[in-house]
Order: sequence, then structure tokens, then C-alpha cells
Amino acid sequence: MENNTSLQQQLLEAGVHFGHLKKKWNPKMLPYIFAEKKGIHIIDLNKTVDHLQQTAAALKQIAKSGKKIMFVATKKQAKEIVSECAKKVNMPYATERWLGGMLTNFNTVRKSVKKMQSIEKMLSDGSAESLTKKERLTLGRDKDKMEKVLGGIAQLGRLPAALFLVDIGHEHIALAEAKRLGIQTFGMVDTNCDPNKVDFSIPANDDATKSIAIITNYITAAIAEGLAERQASKDDESNESEEGNNENEAKAKRMEAEANAEGGRGKRGAGAAPTAPGAPKRRIQSTRRPAGK
Repeated sequence: MENNTSLQQQLLEAGVHFGHLKKKWNPKMLPYIFAEKKGIHIIDLNKTVDHLQQTAAALKQIAKSGKKIMFVATKKQAKEIVSECAKKVNMPYATERWLGGMLTNFNTVRKSVKKMQSIEKMLSDGSAESLTKKERLTLGRDKDKMEKVLGGIAQLGRLPAALFLVDIGHEHIALAEAKRLGIQTFGMVDTNCDPNKVDFSIPANDDATKSIAIITNYITAAIAEGLAERQASKDDESNESEEGNNENEAKAKRMEAEANAEGGRGKRGAGAAPTAPGAPKRRIQSTRRPAGK
């Protein structure tokens, strides 16, 4: 409980509770509104804490399962915060602008990413040296433009399992694409948005930099925990398989030693008993060979 109180205090200090003007509200946000002050809606921070913890737990599980979570925030005040958080946990992000079809037309977007990577390679390994100065400059400019928009998804080989959005109203195209593809959606929802549009909503101020930072950092910490747990279970598995291999090796060595010991006894027995049942057969065979010739 203490933990919740301190988290609530931090959210309060970051201004997470400040909503929009009353006239801009979405009636579906009513359950999350605590009061109205000077024409501005105040968000109930108890609900924010509950929803934030539920969202963090769900995203932690997705990260633990090894799937990708894409961060989306193209608002000026959210860009830097969100891209930094996504880089910390090595997750894809879109913070410059949302390219229409970034998810629904993923294969075409991947082609653009590959083109960007091939230009990067050309410029770095010196194969662009044969081009004229003007052509090199044009290539450099193209790469920079692509890098700005596609840089965050350069390592994304397949569609993400989830989207984390800052301001679901502002990112409505990304949200619509995710819904169409059945991708899970998580988002910061202010008093002017419909919380039912996302699978997991966090009622919070999505305009203030401090508010965006505290929520995104909390989510990122949960994802990092999930990734750490995944790594730990992988390490345990590899240790177990190593132990299993060592046991199998030891078993194989024991069996080999036993087989050798048995073979040794057999040889000694054969040398000591020339009248063994197999002996006459060997003699018959030896007499038969010259006769065959």
C-alpha cells in the first residue's frame, strides 16, 4: 500500500491528474474523473495507479514471452522521452511521424527499411566512392530522411505483438491499423478520448512532458523486468542442459568402461580354454580353405 501511496504522490507531483477543459471532455471518461476544478477535469489518481499497474504487468508478460512492443508518440513533447525509453529496452518505436500502412502494409515498409540499410552500407564501406559528389550527397540526404522516419523500426523483422501509444486521439491512424490486425493496444488516455478504444487504458495527462515521462518510464521498467526474467530462465535452461549433457557423458564413459572390462574378461577366457566349442569350427574352416583352392 505504501508503494502505491508513493507512486500516487509521484504522479501527483508530475501533474498526471490534470485533464482537459470540461467542454472538451469525452463522456466515456466519466468513471476516471475525480472532480472539476476551474473548468478543468481532474483525473482520479487511484484509477490511474490501478490501470498503470495492470498495463505494466501485461506488458511485462509480453516482453517475457520474447515478443516486441512498439512505442508510438509523434507529439512534440513526447518524442524524445519515448524514443529514449524504447532504446533502453531495445524495442521498436515511431516518434517522427506515423507512416500510413506502417503495420497494415508492413512488407512494403520493410522494403524501404532494407533500402535505407543498403544506402548506409554503401556509404560506410566505401562502395559509394565511385559515385559523383552530387550523387553521394543525394544518397546521404535520402538516408537521413528515411532514418528519421524508419530508424525506430529498422530492427523490426515482423509485426509487433503490442502498441504503447501516448495520446490515442493523436495516434488514431496507428490505433486503427493495430485494431485491424488484432495487435494488442495500450495507451495514455486523457479526458478528451474514448478509453474503450484501447485494450489497456491509463487515464493520465498526455500533454505534459513530466506526466508522459513518469508513465513511460514506469512502463519501460516493467518491460525491462520481463526481459531480465526471460534471460534468467534462458540461463537456467542452458545450465540444466549442460548438467544433463555432463551426466550423459559420464554415463557413456561408465558404459564404455564396463564394456571394455567385459571384453577383457572374454579375451582372457578364450585364451585359457582352447577346447571351447568354437575351436573345432575354426579348424574345419582352415582345412576347407586350401581344399577350395
